Amino acid sequence: MTEPLVIDAGELSVEEIMTTLEEGQRVVVRTEFLGSEHEVTLRYNGGIYYCDTPARLHKHESPDEMQACLRNQGYGTTEQ
Repeated sequence: MTEPLVIDAGELSVEEIMTTLEEGQRVVVRTEFLGSEHEVTLRYNGGIYYCDTPARLHKHESPDEMQACLRNQGYGTTEQ
């Protein structure tokens, strides 16, 4: 298995994260929540997108849902 790409939240655009996931690579996003650092693992299995947070596993069935999650959580930036 390929090593995951490890990034800080906001380091890549939503589009760059989506491309990386759709190429089969996992992305680990380091983010801060309530004063402590957490890691969120993002992955795609060809049908479902997953956001594995310290609290729960989120599933998204479409690229639009995943992109909204990445924007809303601040994991990726929006290219302008």
